[in-house]
Amino acid sequence: MSGQVYTETTIYAAPEAFVSEAPYQIAIVTLENGKRVTGRVRGDRVAIDDRVSIIDEQSAGVPIFEKQS
Repeated sequence: MSGQVYTETTIYAAPEAFVSEAPYQIAIVTLENGKRVTGRVRGDRVAIDDRVSIIDEQSAGVPIFEKQS
């Protein structure tokens, strides 16, 4: 599934459970069906309006996005 980045931010002061992963980027993505979901970004940094694909899910069902080339 793919979509377009609606907004994004980088987390530097992470919650205790994710301190070892900081800094990391999260994004709200508008999917092809019009719904918006929040997920983590892996790989290249994304910006607003970039196209992304869901490449995986974290344990809590949080999608992992990757920038499309």
